[in-house]
Amino acid sequence: MIGRPRPAVQSLPAYRPGKDAAQAEAEHGISDAIKLASNETPWGPVPAVAEAIASATPRINRYADHRATALRERIADWVGVDVEQVTAGCGSVGLLQQLLLSYVDPGDEVLYPWRSFEVYPVYTKLVGGKEVTVPLKDDRFDLPAVAEAATPNTKLVILSNPNNPTGTAQPMSEIAELMKAVPEGAIVVVDEAYREFMSPELGDPVTQLLPHYPNLIVLRTFSKAQGLAALRVGYAIGHPEVIETIDKTLFPFAVNGLAQVAAMAAIDAHAEVMARVEFIIEERSRVSLALADAGWRLPDPEANFIYLPLGSRTEEVYLELEKQGVVTRPFAGEGIRVTIGTIEENDRFLRTLIS
Repeated sequence: MIGRPRPAVQSLPAYRPGKDAAQAEAEHGISDAIKLASNETPWGPVPAVAEAIASATPRINRYADHRATALRERIADWVGVDVEQVTAGCGSVGLLQQLLLSYVDPGDEVLYPWRSFEVYPVYTKLVGGKEVTVPLKDDRFDLPAVAEAATPNTKLVILSNPNNPTGTAQPMSEIAELMKAVPEGAIVVVDEAYREFMSPELGDPVTQLLPHYPNLIVLRTFSKAQGLAALRVGYAIGHPEVIETIDKTLFPFAVNGLAQVAAMAAIDAHAEVMARVEFIIEERSRVSLALADAGWRLPDPEANFIYLPLGSRTEEVYLELEKQGVVTRPFAGEGIRVTIGTIEENDRFLRTLIS
């Protein structure tokens, strides 16, 4: 081995992104594959955002504003908080890494339900934290069990809401009960990458919880609903002291200039973005009903994907779908996550699976 890598790095599980359609075509000798593996929007950004990106390209020879000041101000006004309560980062996943770098020392506990977003154990191991996981109950978070698992050594509690990959979501009333129960020294992270696809009836942690719990921080992203996955821009909303702390671990110019311009344009085009979101929600309902009618059981979806809990059949079903050009995201021995795409893509998935 060249050099002396840290033991924590040597033992890290590799993050596994969704497979690309071209890769599946090459592996199976097929053509016309569709990718429903990475929870991306099936379209590019709305026209106004594309125009804003194009107009900013002549300035890419200059460094962007490291603090993304204008974007922070725009987000604060958009969500209705003080600008000191907002930061921007390299996607919500970049902000999550900053949180672990900022708060977790070796041996500190990082608590989260499992199965959930697979980067959580990667980041925990990277900083030498101790993973504490609580099993899902009927594909949902068991929040009373999460509260019971918290100890004075718990530094972070992480909730992916809606959860990736099951798609289920918890109402704010249940998260509020968890907030009352966790030690005050723990930061509770509500990771809302799929916020726009949730039912409004589940509530909003920014308006309902954040004013009462300074140890809460909410992560959101422009990667999903706004279609800016390749530009890597997310944001966090929390107490000013928490925001100031994680800003210290923001690596220089993490949010590039095109990303800042695109995110602000996406906020301005929010109505058009949400029209696309409504389409995805309608298609999600249609696909879910078709699967239920065919006898499939799946958790109630609140994101831009559905989840098939297949257990030992996961690899078999995933591979057969892929051989027929439908690329999904498997979780070995557990289930398959399928992104909601265009009408044609969703119909092809249904035909392939049900036939």
